[in-house]
Formats: sequence, structure tokens, C-alpha cells
Amino acid sequence: MTVRPFHLAIPVDDVEKARVFYRDILNLPEGRSSDHWVDFNFFGHQLVIHYKEKSIVDEVRNEVDGKAVPVPHFGVVLEWNQFQKFAKEIAPHVTFVIAPYTRFEGLVGEQSTMFFYDPCGNALEFKAFKDDSQIFAT
Repeated sequence: MTVRPFHLAIPVDDVEKARVFYRDILNLPEGRSSDHWVDFNFFGHQLVIHYKEKSIVDEVRNEVDGKAVPVPHFGVVLEWNQFQKFAKEIAPHVTFVIAPYTRFEGLVGEQSTMFFYDPCGNALEFKAFKDDSQIFAT
């Protein structure tokens, strides 16, 4: 099976604030846009921020490796060295929900991960597997 880019549209209550975050903090190339939405190249995938009036959402967290993981969340699997570099670059600009660390160390699926929110409350996870062949390992 050939992997194709995914398309993900997420709600933001402030298009300009979200645009600055994704473009200038995460350094994602910007594509087409209007007053109500903006396309971004999210590591080869299409991420679209769409204006939606702010609403109250129940915060849900699930425990994984002793950490409270925000649900829902989205992100991308980076290469191991790319993850380390990216984590250092964004650290001064975000408040981590879960700071970068390696979980399942020495086990199947060993991975580095980090979680933070965009300025509109969307949770993001970036991760990297020590061995990419274990991404779907059981």
C-alpha cells in the first residue's frame, strides 16, 4: 500500500493567532487560505485550520506510561534525530503538557514523545520511534 498524505481539519477560535503558531512557531509552510481557514504543509500532510466559535469542551486525559495524555490529540511521527532537533527548537515557544521524554525504553515500541497545545486548545503530539519497524508492533 502506498501511503498518501492525510487531510486533517481542526477548529480554531482565532485564525490569525493559530496561523502565526503553525507558520512561525512550528515552521509549517502555508498554502491556500481565506478569512476563515488556512492550509498548512504538516510534514507532508494537509492540515487546515478552520474558524469555529470557541466552545466549552470537556478535557479528557488517559494514562499512558504514567502520564496524563490529552484526548483527542493529533500529530506526526518524526525521524529520531528530527524529533530531538524539533523539540529543542520549539521548547522556548510552547508550554509542554508532557515534556519530551522517552517512553517504553528498552521495550517494543520505544519512542520519544511530547505533548503541547496550540493557542486555540488543540492538543498535539510529536513522537519518534527508536526503530520505525516497531510503529505498529504489538
